[in-house]
Amino acid sequence: MLTIGKLSARTGVKVPTIRYYETVGLMPAAERSGGNQRLYGIAAEHRLSFIRHARELGFPLEAIRDLLGLADHPEHPCDAVDAIARTQLLAVRARIARLKALEDELIRMIGACVHGTVADCRVIEVLGDHRLCAHDDHGTCSAPE
Repeated sequence: MLTIGKLSARTGVKVPTIRYYETVGLMPAAERSGGNQRLYGIAAEHRLSFIRHARELGFPLEAIRDLLGLADHPEHPCDAVDAIARTQLLAVRARIARLKALEDELIRMIGACVHGTVADCRVIEVLGDHRLCAHDDHGTCSAPE
């Protein structure tokens, strides 16, 4: 059995996060020692590692909850798991597109810099007056050239 501190060290998940996962039902309530200390077995360590890895891949907590529920039934077809992963892939691609638009905006803002004084700084000008932005289909500001 592992204490919460040892579980934290073995999985790389902080103690408050482990408690939170218990509170929201992603982790089952821990067994308690005679001194009321949380105790975890190997199954809890595996489950917490699963949650941590899913979070690293950007899955929202509700999707992780669904994946855990599906993982508890290994005899079922994996169509639902695939659908959850596809949804996450679409979300990642959308974030990448937004980040690319932000990158392009910053490149344009920096490229418009005349290297004069702050009073002439295009970056400061665009950040100070959002109307100077040209908005793309995602509502992202693009500094006009």
